[in-house]
Amino acid sequence: MTRWLSGQVRFVLLAFVLLALAGSAAAFRLPVSLFPKIDFPRVVVAVDAGDRPVEQMVSQVTRPVERALRTVPGVASVRSTSSRGSAELSVNFAWGADMVAATLQAESAVNAVMPDLPPGTRFEVRRMDPTVFPVLGLALVSPSRDPVALRDFAQLQLAPLLSSTPGVASVTVQGGQEKEYQVLADPARLQALGLSVEDLARVLSSNNVVVAAGRLEDRYRLYLVLTDNQLTGIDDIRRTVIRTGVRGVVELDDIADVVVRQTPQWTRVTSQGQDAVLVNIRQTPDANSVGLVKEVRRRIDAFKAETPADVQIITFYDQSQLVTAAAGSVRDAILLGALLAGVVLFVFLRSLRFMLIVALMLPAVLATTCIALGLLGMSFNMMTLGGMAAAVGLVVDDAVVMLEHLMRRLQEKRRGAEAGENGVLVSAAEMARPLIGSTLATILVFAPLAFLSGVTGGFFKALAVTMSASLAVSLIFALFVAPLLAERWVRERDVEQAERAGGLLERFGGRYETLMTRVLGRPGRLALIVGLVVLLIGGLAYTRVGSGFMPKMDEGGFILDYYAAPGTSLSETDRLLRQVETILQATPDVESYSRRTGLQLGGGLSEANEGDFFVRLKAKGRRPLEVVTADVRSKIEASVPGLTVETAQLMEDLIGDLTAVPQPIEVKLLGADMAALKTASPMVVDAIGKIRGVVEVSGGLRVAGDAVVITVDRPAAALEGLDPEAVTRQLQLLVGGNVIGQIQEGEKLVGVRVWTAGDLRDRVRALETVPLRAPDGHTLPLSRVATLTIAPGQPQVTRENLQPLVAVTARLDQRDLGSAMREVQRTVASLSLPSGVRVEYGGLYAEQQKSFRDLAVVFVSALALVGLLFLYLFQGWAAAASIVITLVLAASSVFLGLWATGTELNISAMMGLTMVIGIVAELGVFYLAELPPNQRADAKTLIAAGRARLRPILMSALIAILALAPLALGLGEGSAMQKPLAIAIITGLIAGVPLILIFCPALLARLSTPLRERPQ
Repeated sequence: MTRWLSGQVRFVLLAFVLLALAGSAAAFRLPVSLFPKIDFPRVVVAVDAGDRPVEQMVSQVTRPVERALRTVPGVASVRSTSSRGSAELSVNFAWGADMVAATLQAESAVNAVMPDLPPGTRFEVRRMDPTVFPVLGLALVSPSRDPVALRDFAQLQLAPLLSSTPGVASVTVQGGQEKEYQVLADPARLQALGLSVEDLARVLSSNNVVVAAGRLEDRYRLYLVLTDNQLTGIDDIRRTVIRTGVRGVVELDDIADVVVRQTPQWTRVTSQGQDAVLVNIRQTPDANSVGLVKEVRRRIDAFKAETPADVQIITFYDQSQLVTAAAGSVRDAILLGALLAGVVLFVFLRSLRFMLIVALMLPAVLATTCIALGLLGMSFNMMTLGGMAAAVGLVVDDAVVMLEHLMRRLQEKRRGAEAGENGVLVSAAEMARPLIGSTLATILVFAPLAFLSGVTGGFFKALAVTMSASLAVSLIFALFVAPLLAERWVRERDVEQAERAGGLLERFGGRYETLMTRVLGRPGRLALIVGLVVLLIGGLAYTRVGSGFMPKMDEGGFILDYYAAPGTSLSETDRLLRQVETILQATPDVESYSRRTGLQLGGGLSEANEGDFFVRLKAKGRRPLEVVTADVRSKIEASVPGLTVETAQLMEDLIGDLTAVPQPIEVKLLGADMAALKTASPMVVDAIGKIRGVVEVSGGLRVAGDAVVITVDRPAAALEGLDPEAVTRQLQLLVGGNVIGQIQEGEKLVGVRVWTAGDLRDRVRALETVPLRAPDGHTLPLSRVATLTIAPGQPQVTRENLQPLVAVTARLDQRDLGSAMREVQRTVASLSLPSGVRVEYGGLYAEQQKSFRDLAVVFVSALALVGLLFLYLFQGWAAAASIVITLVLAASSVFLGLWATGTELNISAMMGLTMVIGIVAELGVFYLAELPPNQRADAKTLIAAGRARLRPILMSALIAILALAPLALGLGEGSAMQKPLAIAIITGLIAGVPLILIFCPALLARLSTPLRERPQ
C-alpha cells in the first residue's frame, strides 16, 4: 500500500477532488421527498353500488368481492367495511410483494365478478403509497363568486394547468357546486294531460341524442353520417315537444318548470370559515417534492393575469415546507456536529492543519455518498438526511483516528523502512487493518436490516444504506487521502504543539495506569461485579422506560377528525362545525385550516355527519403541537357537545392510512354472532375509557342515518294496476330524480335532471302524498298502496378474513403506548364477554410489536456478526467473548439514558440500540489492535494498550457524542425522528468508553490464553 500510494499521489488527490465535485453535482440532482420510497403492501378497493341497505350491500356486493380478492396470489388478509351503497376493502400482502402486479391482479379479480354484482356497480382499485396524500393543498375562496363558477375555474382552468407539471400524478378538486338543469314536473298538469313523469323523462332522453348512422363515400371522399339532436340550452329544453294530437302541441314548458340549479350535494368544503374549493396535488413516487411545489407555485404566479380578481388561492398544506425544514435542521445538525468535532480535534492535537484535513474530508465524504444514493435510486428524505447526520461523528472519527495515529508516530519519532518523506505513509499502513476492522464492525450491524420488513424496515433501510455508504467512502478517504494530505501539510511545529497539548492527557493516563494496576490484580471479581451492576441498572431502567412506535414529531399541523350523531343532516353538521371553526379562528397558534364534510383528506367511506379538518399551525411563536391539540380538543368537547372529535399528527395519520392501522389502540372483537359483538363493544368501550391516558375511545359501530322504508302492499297495488317494481321506478323519479342526459357547454357537460318540486319530497310526511300514475291514467297517493316506516340507522359492517369484526379504537394522551396497552389487555381480560367473542389486538400496537420482534432479531444477529468479525481479526475466543459481553453491557446502559431523558423506547431508539454494538465495537477494535499478537494478555500489555489507545478512544467517543448532540437535543423539525436514536448512541458511548478501557481488559485478563499470531 505504501509504495503504491507514494507513486500515485496525483491520481489519488485528483480522484478525491473529482469525486467531491461529482457528488456535489449529484446532490443537486437527487429528488427530495418526505419519506423514503416504500412499497406499502396494501391495495384498497372502493365499490359504489348506489343507494341500498347495508345488509343487501354485504350479501350482494361485499362478500362476492371478498371471495374474489382472496383468490389473488399472495394475499395475506382482506378487511372490508360496508355502508349504505358503498364498501371499502383493504387487501394486505406480504412486505416485498410486487405491488404493481398485485394491483393489476386485484383489479382483474374484481372485474371477474362484476357480472354477478348489481347493475350500475362501479369500483376503483388504489395502490397505497405515500403519494396518495397530497404534496400540496390549495383552497380557492371568493367573497362574490358563486360556488359553480369557483369550481369551474378550478376544474377547467387551474387543474389542467397544474396537471402538466412534471412530477404531478393527479390533481383532484373537492367542494364547490356543479350546474344542473332541473325539470320540475307538475303532477297536476301531468294528470290533466294523461302524462306521467316517466313519459317526460323518456321524451327528453330521446330528444337529446347524437348517433353515428354510418359512413358514406361520395366523389372520392369518406363522410361520417351523424344524427345530431342535442339540446343546446334551457330554452331548447323548454321547447321540447312532449306530445302532439288533436288537442294541439304540448311542450315541456306547459307541464314543468325548467330551472338552473346545483346538483344535490351531500358534502361541504370550507377554508378559513368560507365555502371553498380545494385543489389537492399528488406527486408521482419518484418526483422531487420541493422542486414540484416550486414549479406549481411558479405556474400559479404566471397564471395570475387570468385568475379572477375576486378569487383568492390559499395554501392549506405544503409538504415541501416540512421537507425543507427537516433538511435545513439536519444540515444545521451536520454543521454544528462537525464544528464541535473540530473543537475536540483541536483541543487534543492543537493542529489547525489537521482540522483543515478533516474539514475537507467531511463534505467530500457526504458529497460522494450522494453519488451512491443516486446510483441506488434513493432520494433526500428524513431518513437519508438523518443517516448523514448520524454518520458525521463516525466519518470524522475515521480521519481523526488515522491522523492521531500519524501524530503519535511522529511524536515517538518512529520512521518506517522507507525514506524519511514516506514515514507518514508507513505509519498510515500500520493503521489500515484496525481501521478496516472498525468500519466493518459498524457496517456489519446494518447487514441484518436487509431482512427487516414492515414500516421499520422501509424507513430504516434507507438510513442504514446511507450510513453504510458514508462509512465505506470515509474508510477509503481515511486510508488514501488523509495520509497524503498529512504528509504534505504537517510540520514539526504541529508535533510540538500536540506534545504540549498532551500534558493533561499524560496526567490522566498516569491515573489510568494506577487504576488498571489495581483492577487487574483481581480481574475476575471486578468483571463480575461491574457486569452484574450494569445489567441490574439497565434492567431496572428498562422496566421504567415507556414504549411507543414512531417518534413524536411537531410537524406544524394536525388532522382533526369529527363525527356528529348518526343521521345528522348536512346542514345541522355544518352548523356544529361553524362553532368549531370559531374555536380554531380564536386559537392564536393556528395559521390556517380547511374542512371537509362528507369527505376525508385520505379517502375512505364517509357520511354527511363526518369528515375532517386539516389545521396548519404558525411556524414560529406558538405552543407545542401536543398542547395546541389538547387545548382545541377540550374546547370543542366543552362547547360543541353534539360532536365527537379525534386528533392525529400528520405522519401518524398518513402511516395509519397506508398500513390500515390508523389508531394506536385497536381491540378487535371477532366472532360469527354479530349480536354478541354488538353487546361486547360497549363493554370494552366503557372499561378502557376509564384507563388513564386513553382518550377518544370509539366503539367501532359507526351508525349511518335513519331510513324511510316503503313497503308496497302487493294486493292493493295490483288492484290499482301496479306492482312493486312500477311503484319503485316512479318513486326514484319523483324523490331522487333522474339525470336523463347532458348538454355540452364549452368544455363541460351539464346534466339534465327530471324531478318534482321540492315541497313534494322535502318531508317524510310529504312522501305519503306523492302521486303515482296507474297504467290506465288515474293517479293515487303512495299511502294507498304502501306503508312508510322509519328504520333506525344501520351500523357499518366490518369483516376481516370473511368473518364479522367490531374494532374498538382509542388514542393516547400523555401516556406511552406500551404501558397503556398492558393495562388495556388486563382490563379486557377481566371482562366477561359474550361467548363466541374472540379478542385480538391490532392498531399501531400490533405494528410496534412486530417491529420490536424484528429489531430484536437484528440486534442478536448484529451481535453475532460482530463476534465472528472479532474472532476472525484476533484469532482468539477470549477477545471475541470479551467484546461481545462488553457490547451487551453497553447496550443495556442505553435504557438508563432513555429513562433519564424521558424518551420512549420506539423503533428509532431500538435502531440506536443496535448501532451501539457497531460503534462501541469500533472502539474495541482500536484497543485490541494494540495488543501484541503472540503474547499472553497480561497486566502489563493490557495497561500499555489502554494507555496507547486512551487518546484516540476518548477523541472518537467525544467526537461521536458531540456530532450527535444536535440531534439528541431535537434542534429543528427534522431531527425528532433521529432524536431517540441519537440519545441511545450517546448513552451507549458514555458507558462504552469505560467498559472498553477498564471492564474489557479485566475480562480479557480473566479469559485470556496466548493469542495466536494474527494473519498479516
